[in-house]
Amino acid sequence: MRRYRAIFISDVHLGTKGSQALALLDFIREVEADTIYLVGDIVDGWRLRKSWHWPQSHNDVVQKLLRKARKGVRIVYVPGNHDEFLRDYLDTPFGGVAIVDRAIHEGADGRRYLVIHGDEFDAVVMHARWLAFVGDWAYETALFLNARINVVRRRLGLTYWSFSAWAKLKVKKAVNFISAFEDTLSAEARKAGAEGVICGHIHHAAIRDLGGVRYMNCGDWVESCTALVEHADGRFEILDWSARGRTPARQEEPAALERLPA
Repeated sequence: MRRYRAIFISDVHLGTKGSQALALLDFIREVEADTIYLVGDIVDGWRLRKSWHWPQSHNDVVQKLLRKARKGVRIVYVPGNHDEFLRDYLDTPFGGVAIVDRAIHEGADGRRYLVIHGDEFDAVVMHARWLAFVGDWAYETALFLNARINVVRRRLGLTYWSFSAWAKLKVKKAVNFISAFEDTLSAEARKAGAEGVICGHIHHAAIRDLGGVRYMNCGDWVESCTALVEHADGRFEILDWSARGRTPARQEEPAALERLPA
């Protein structure tokens, strides 16, 4: 069992077929922390409104997190754009989970970090929602190709490879968007009087210093299976759980509705 001072998880997208919930369950079972931050898009309300997909593993992730909260782990949920419905319940206790619009995390070394999903600084999400939905469809298509490609790779004895992540980083406009996103969130951290920012949203894990501000992105549990962790001495690290080998994909029966948390 690995123990950390804090763990930051974002973009799990429970409720979609692309969510790597089984890998996340494996991760949650093998780590302990004083505080767990859920940095948005944990549940994909956009996709669930279109079609219901909630296998047992997705239910198990929710139940496992609630169980940790009951055992005294501090859990802070910062909603994103896909789970924006939770913004109607800010500062309302939910099974021991605090739901907040943004948070300030104080590191072991005294540095302050703004914790925010980041969607409010995405011009497409804020000002052209129809285009965001088109992008969501294209992303789902890329994830579908991921699954087919990796079935073949597994049969050949090869490791997991993300077509969607590769394609995103090959498109110049996408790379420019990531850079602008990082700069914008770093500037927001300065406005908040913080030394750094911890976010999600763009599914691209990173730790880098930008103009004296530490920018850190958790990554996701769809393409990369990454989490950001803080050690007891204040050191941050990105854990790549895919390096341990993907949990084999399998068909699962949908979880019973009555088992979902209220």
